[in-house]
Amino acid sequence: MDFLDFHHHKISKAGIYNLNFGEQIPKQTFSVGLHPKDITKNWRSDFETIKEISLSENCIAIGECGLDGLIDVDESLQTEIFKAHINWAEEIRKPVIIHCVRRFSQLLKFKNAKAPLIIHGFNKKKNIADEMRNAGFFLSFGKAVSENLSLQKIVADFPISKMFLETDDSDFDIVKLYEKTAEIKSVSIEQLKIQMWENLGNIINYE
Repeated sequence: MDFLDFHHHKISKAGIYNLNFGEQIPKQTFSVGLHPKDITKNWRSDFETIKEISLSENCIAIGECGLDGLIDVDESLQTEIFKAHINWAEEIRKPVIIHCVRRFSQLLKFKNAKAPLIIHGFNKKKNIADEMRNAGFFLSFGKAVSENLSLQKIVADFPISKMFLETDDSDFDIVKLYEKTAEIKSVSIEQLKIQMWENLGNIINYE
């Protein structure tokens, strides 16, 4: 069984490849969305293109998309576009991979979405993790788990059925992340692998 890399930027990995806007559709499973940094005045036509691509059989998630407090794009516009992604995901019954920077309180407004919502690359404080967990969000953790003691404590306490592991755009071996997470969660690496694939099946085939 392969190691599931929930959100990654390298075609060769098993998991969900993050398709960049304008890139050719890959043969492997992927996600597609309009990242906040890629928002332009042409976002409506760009989003129509994304919707078309998302109907591909091997597109299993919408995103990454979301809210970013560090970029020079109007917050209300970001919110409008993010909402459009969620509405579309609900219509075609696919989960949403979320990019969120300094906008977690605003993210809570979408907690009642019918589509599963997964915050990728989570590396914030425990109170934010608790808020997101209580609101029903999934969290995907990356390389920072290997070196951040506070994040390790969050991973230890976070429900294993509501989490994923990823490399994102970092160049490191996800096996190391699985080894560290298995140690933190006191489970075998094989159990962890099985659980991650099971979690993926649950968000793809949600009721």
